[in-house]
Amino acid sequence: MVKVAFVTPELQQLVRRTNLASVAQDLARHLRAAGSDTRVFIPWTVELDAEALGELEELPPVTVPDPEEPQTFRIHRGQLGDLPVYLFDHPRFFEGKHPYGDENGPYTDNWRRYACFSRAVLASFPGLGFAPDVIHAMDWTGGILPLIHRLEYLEKPTDHPACRAGTFLSVHNLAMQGTFEREILAKMDIPHEYFRAIEGVELAGKVNFLKAGAEFATVVGTHSPHHAKVIQEKDRGYGLEETFERRKKELIGILNGIDFQAWNPKRDPLLPSQFDASDPKGKSDCKIALQSALQLDVDSDSLLACHIGRWDADSGFDLLAEVMGPLLERDVQIVVMGAGGDDVAKRLRTMETTFVGRMRVLQGYDAAAAHRLMGGSDALLLPSHYQPSNPLFGIALRYGVTPIVYANSGLEHVVPDALENPEEGLGFHFSPYTGEGLLEAALRAAEHYTAPRKWRALVMRCLAQDLSWERAADEYIKAYRRVTRRIRGR
Repeated sequence: MVKVAFVTPELQQLVRRTNLASVAQDLARHLRAAGSDTRVFIPWTVELDAEALGELEELPPVTVPDPEEPQTFRIHRGQLGDLPVYLFDHPRFFEGKHPYGDENGPYTDNWRRYACFSRAVLASFPGLGFAPDVIHAMDWTGGILPLIHRLEYLEKPTDHPACRAGTFLSVHNLAMQGTFEREILAKMDIPHEYFRAIEGVELAGKVNFLKAGAEFATVVGTHSPHHAKVIQEKDRGYGLEETFERRKKELIGILNGIDFQAWNPKRDPLLPSQFDASDPKGKSDCKIALQSALQLDVDSDSLLACHIGRWDADSGFDLLAEVMGPLLERDVQIVVMGAGGDDVAKRLRTMETTFVGRMRVLQGYDAAAAHRLMGGSDALLLPSHYQPSNPLFGIALRYGVTPIVYANSGLEHVVPDALENPEEGLGFHFSPYTGEGLLEAALRAAEHYTAPRKWRALVMRCLAQDLSWERAADEYIKAYRRVTRRIRGR
């Protein structure tokens, strides 16, 4: 049985700031269901809902070195279902703070927060009685962990459990890399010789945490086999192309899954009518019910498109805001659910009153409403520039909703264009990354919708996709065996 220390700044039922939260929780749970001894290690930040873990057990604290002064972390253990979770509490670094930053931007000491947290995780194993085979770190916040692990454990072997473990870095969001000034190396007690481009932490004159992980993790993982190849190409790896190309033998791609228990249109109690690939008729009933509930025109001839996510540029909402008017004028119905600035919400409300019966704004995230949106929508607008790990595309396919995505978002391979590939297409691509490009793709989808036979075939292909976390967890366990083989062969 493989033992996994799963290190993440977010977990869906505890603290959610980005899509990483749902990916981390679903993966950790399904790894455990697949037979691994997976345990979650997470900082105790201000929004974390500790009550979801039941009664907490306080464990021995750990103190880790830091050039400023030794840093002590209190550790608490709880259970999220059958998933053990260790909370790392530090009064300065995490208490009263969010995982990454606040309304003023990223915290200036993020490098110290996550370097000390990484050291604390590694140092905690003896006190927890846990000897992991693999330390799986998520994204840039875990990027420095593989280098610290190498310097302080692999290169100084003792009987410490961390000395026998390998590291796996998941690149969830390649656009967020954790970059800092070079002076922090000495403050993290990392030799300055590692400030180099090849086999080092330097990129564009800065210390780059994600690059550190990509360079020093035993194995690096991303969101699909195709994406693992793409990020080695010029201008497709956000500056890390050379690192990924050089480490291509240690770079793998595993397609994320979705929770089929939570998202199953055949058994979804939140839908007015259930459906699946073997019996798709209930899909049209769900659309009528959604239109009625949201006071949209009950119109089976109009494409109903939805967007779920934050109303900001990171989600591509700036592009969508450009084209909502022209789309609504062409009888496309739009529902947006999410949150953003007051000015954005005000403009959306104005559009809602202008296009009565064509547009609906749902402010905030509501899980029940999300299920009904997936059940009744025809298309999902996913206009962000880079989002290969966004689970919404998989949920959409599961519910027979065709995604509209940017042609270089990282989803282009798992969501083939229905016009370019009529036999296997699952969605629609737009390019260039402009409002005009998005508008053209959405109008192509609307035109495709007017051909009922073609649209039914597209929906059936979407419904037939197997994007389960069970499949993904099995692939991750295979990847972990690759990690252990490489560590044992050192």
